[in-house]
Amino acid sequence: MRPMTSDKIRALAPSGIRKFFDIVHEMPDAISLGVGEPDFDTPWNIREEGIYSLERGRTFYTSNAGLMPLREEICRYLVRQQGLKYNPKSEVLVTVGGSEAIDIAMRCIVNPGDEVLIPEPSYVSYRPCAVMADAKPVTIELQESNGFKLTAKQLEDAITDRTRVLVMPFPNNPTGSIMTREELAPLVPIIIKHDLIVISDEIYSALTYSGRHVSIAEFPGMQERTILIGGFSKAFAMTGWRLGYACGPEEIIRQMTKLHQFTIMCAPTTSQYAAVEALANSQSEVDQMVAAYNERRRFLLHAFKQMGIECFEPFGAFYVFPSIRKFGMSSEQFATRLLTEQKLAVVPGTAFGACGEGNIRISYAYSIDDLKNGLSRIEAFINSLK
Repeated sequence: MRPMTSDKIRALAPSGIRKFFDIVHEMPDAISLGVGEPDFDTPWNIREEGIYSLERGRTFYTSNAGLMPLREEICRYLVRQQGLKYNPKSEVLVTVGGSEAIDIAMRCIVNPGDEVLIPEPSYVSYRPCAVMADAKPVTIELQESNGFKLTAKQLEDAITDRTRVLVMPFPNNPTGSIMTREELAPLVPIIIKHDLIVISDEIYSALTYSGRHVSIAEFPGMQERTILIGGFSKAFAMTGWRLGYACGPEEIIRQMTKLHQFTIMCAPTTSQYAAVEALANSQSEVDQMVAAYNERRRFLLHAFKQMGIECFEPFGAFYVFPSIRKFGMSSEQFATRLLTEQKLAVVPGTAFGACGEGNIRISYAYSIDDLKNGLSRIEAFINSLK
């Protein structure tokens, strides 16, 4: 009997994140510091708006591109945050999380054999989305020595006559790296010279700890060639609401909306009404969460220093990416032994690309008490290695 599934899909490796957490659920007393999910409840005013929408019977389909009040609010939010102006009627699409936006953006932009540049370590979905779009993913290995930032030389060296898309994964998951205006500026003339389209994943844009996030779309000549991906899961603690958005040139958003129409129809209506409230009236709650994450970030960095573990200082998202090279194990071995011997789940750096070897990802989207518990288990584990 012939294989019942696609060769292309069978060849995709499963997410390197899920393996350890599937084990955690079946291991008594095990804890996890690996999932990128806020430990905060969705702010009450947002939940209340969702409840109100249900009470009013707003359980219908919305337009394919999303509720117009939400698209308008997204545009107002981006003007406030980045000074970027989009037309809510033609340049904004509401999606089922940022992940759907990344997927359909890839499929609407590339032709078979086109190359997609992916700076790594980075989010696990970029490479599979490129493959599913029949593109060729090309890795640009980010270096810890320069803060896991993309340099102009790295970009220029990676471009060929088949290069079509550059993924910009900042603030970065898993490293927490950000790129400043001064660091982004040298990339712009290269992108324009080679006529690249940028998919800028800015899902963590509200979670920065050293000033305002800067989007590459802010530079002259870039908004018309950038798909800005955003969402509500991280900043507003709305992971289960499954809502994101894409903003970009009308020509691309029109094709993305068509694909979204055939595969999804529209994003969840209740979530869309709640998201209007999130953008319009929840900045103080977001500020409180960012302050808490910053406290946890500084706590972890201090603890690693006390333990003698080297760790790059992250300035965005809610992850740290400490080095475990000194222990003479691969990332997979370290994470596996930590789980089996101390019942603590973290993510091997290789889940985010081969160049993540030698590191592990730890999320600080957990309470201080959970972080203290996890750190004590890490300390006990490394002490057992001496």
